[in-house]
Amino acid sequence: MKVVVLCSGGMDSVTALHWSRRAHDLVAAISFDYGAKHNPSELPLAREHAAQVGVRHETIRLDFVNQLFKSDLLLSGAEIPEGHYEDENMKRTVVPFRNAIMLSIACGFAESSGAQGLVIAAHGGDHAIYPDCREDFMRAMGEAMRFGTYAGVQLLRPFIALTKGQIAAEGARLGVDLSRTWSCYKGGAIHCGKCGTCVERREAFVQAGLADPTIYASLDPIPDKPLVQPPLAFPSC
Repeated sequence: MKVVVLCSGGMDSVTALHWSRRAHDLVAAISFDYGAKHNPSELPLAREHAAQVGVRHETIRLDFVNQLFKSDLLLSGAEIPEGHYEDENMKRTVVPFRNAIMLSIACGFAESSGAQGLVIAAHGGDHAIYPDCREDFMRAMGEAMRFGTYAGVQLLRPFIALTKGQIAAEGARLGVDLSRTWSCYKGGAIHCGKCGTCVERREAFVQAGLADPTIYASLDPIPDKPLVQPPLAFPSC
C-alpha cells in the first residue's frame, strides 16, 4: 500500500517512518509547524530522516493554532510543566483537537499524493492525557477519512497498543539512530530531562533495556507514575 507518514521528528514518528519504509510503499512524510515550543528542535530531524529514507518531506505551517488555541505547549502559552508524563498537570500541554486538524490536512495530502494509507505513531502511553490519541478517536477519525475520500484512505496506527519502551525497542531493531530524534517539549539545544516527554523518553530506554543516547540537562531521578490516573481532559468518544 502507498502511504504517507505523519512525522514530527520525535522518537515515535521517526520509528514509524522507518517501519513504513519496510512495511509499505512510502510516498512522503508530512510535518506541521503549529507554534509549539519544540517545533524548531524537532522539525529538522523529521526532514533529516525523510532524506535518509529517500522520500519527499513537506512541512505545513499552521500559524492559527499558536494564535487562537490555548495550550502551554505553544509559544503563546505558559511554561511547560515538569513531572511524570501521566501527571494531572500534563493536561496543560494538550492542544485542543490537534490530531483531528492535522489528520484532516494529511488525509487530503495523502489522497492528492496517490496514497491509500496515512500512518500515525499514536501509542499506548498517549492515552492517559491526550484524548485525540486514544483508539476510540482514531477509529472514528479513520472511518471519516475512509468515507470522505475517493481513495478510501486508511488511517494506520501500528503502535496504538505499544508502550513507548516497545517503540524504542522497535526503533533499535530497525536500526534507527534514536539520538537523532527529539522529545523535549521545552525545545532548546538539549533535552531538559524533567518535562513529561523527557521523563517518558528516559523511561522508554530503561523499559527497552537500551542505552539512552540522549543528552539531558538534568538526570534527576525519574518521578513515580501517579497511582490514580487523571480524569479525561474531554469526554471519551
